[in-house]
Amino acid sequence: MADRDNPYEAAFEEYLRARTIPYVAVDETRRSLMDEKSLKSLDFIISTRRGERLLVDVKGRRFPSGTQRQYWKNWSTQDDLRSLAEWQRVFGNGFRSMFVFAYNVVGDRAPLPAEKLFEHKDQLYGFVGIPLNHYLAHARQISPRWATVAMSTEKFRSLAAPFESFI
Repeated sequence: MADRDNPYEAAFEEYLRARTIPYVAVDETRRSLMDEKSLKSLDFIISTRRGERLLVDVKGRRFPSGTQRQYWKNWSTQDDLRSLAEWQRVFGNGFRSMFVFAYNVVGDRAPLPAEKLFEHKDQLYGFVGIPLNHYLAHARQISPRWATVAMSTEKFRSLAAPFESFI
């Protein structure tokens, strides 16, 4: 099951339910073992109205984040990238891995127009998706110590789209 303690994943799951989009919430309590390698679990397997199946890892971020009011934070870990790529390989044709950045809107700006925001438990969220192949092509290391990567804000904004455009 999805991590119901994670407000970003809970909001995204409620978004899927509200739009009657078929999905499976993945049990994240254990990592999977694949060919002797440990894989981070993805969060959701989603069947779109177009017949595509999405392997989704939800990344929760505040919008803006930090004391410097930074927008469009899109960092991830090398482990996230490796695991999502491996899940796509395992599931095969017809499946596409992607990140969904669930932005909790905490300021006076939002990642999406007001009509595309989703309210969950008195909080507003904007769900922005980016296919793994686009993310991989443009992500750059931001911390060797934490094994984190991110895309430039400009490139992320040009390639990411409202999640609804993927369904």
